[in-house]
Amino acid sequence: MTSRDLIDRAARVLAVEAEGIQQVRTKLDAHFDRAVAILRATQGKVVVTGMGKSGIIGRKIAATLASTGTPAFFLHPGEGIHGDVGMVHRNDAVIILSNSGETEEVSRLLPVFKRLGLPLIVLTGQPASTLARHADAVLDVGVREEACPLGLAPTASTTAALAMGDALAVVLFEEKGFSAEDFALLHPGGALGRKLLSVADLMHTGEAIPLVNPETLLADALFTISAKRLGMTAVVDGAHRLAGIITDGDVRRATARGTDIFATTARQVMTADPKRIAPADLAAAALRRMEAHAITSLLVCDPADPQRLLGVLHIHDLLKAGVG
Repeated sequence: MTSRDLIDRAARVLAVEAEGIQQVRTKLDAHFDRAVAILRATQGKVVVTGMGKSGIIGRKIAATLASTGTPAFFLHPGEGIHGDVGMVHRNDAVIILSNSGETEEVSRLLPVFKRLGLPLIVLTGQPASTLARHADAVLDVGVREEACPLGLAPTASTTAALAMGDALAVVLFEEKGFSAEDFALLHPGGALGRKLLSVADLMHTGEAIPLVNPETLLADALFTISAKRLGMTAVVDGAHRLAGIITDGDVRRATARGTDIFATTARQVMTADPKRIAPADLAAAALRRMEAHAITSLLVCDPADPQRLLGVLHIHDLLKAGVG
């Protein structure tokens, strides 16, 4: 078999799976609205269950819901009928995945779900099946064909179910007003967490902020810059209002011009309108601003009062945190 043959067969698999998702898209109806309403109203957790390949898809759906602000967990139906159903409570909701809608292990959990009065959302390829008849919302994820040439291995059908689960999760978190900040709280580690760190997470505050007043001699300002090791010092007036900034580069350029650092004040050298950023801004945005202006630090100020200094952010803080 040639490389071209292999690529053609792979392309057919992808085409069948893409077509499956398109088929499911045309079936969206009021049941989807009902499913979103159920999940949004749920005060407890969302219990996701399914057997075999459907169970694997269910685990991913539960993980996606949990990571986007909807508490959820996966319940293996085999373990559920042997005691794990005790994790389910009256204020929960249930998402069931079963392509046939007749999965025995899941069906045996139905009496427990019904006794607890839990709303049921069923993702199935058979809307007239037993599980669908007991559901409060039925999401039809049936496809015309599987990508498997034997028509046996769940392929297009599981892809369609996964896509429907993603649709539920995304629409749900949009309805809830789930923000990037909320997402960051749930993803403190790894690349996602680093991308969503805020300026407030990394900035220097309090005694760590290098400060001088406008009448401080440049020699003393240089001492402050060296002592605080941020390559700069903020200049504040007597009311602790921001007046400007002096960087080590400013001092080097001044001395290169022959400036007497023992007879020159901070006011004479400082930049009076320094670049600022708000504490709630993303650290990644701070890095982009530093790169755009070819600077290595930003003053963090109250967005409602730009002269109120809250902290200092240095490019080394961003690089150390892995922000990029």
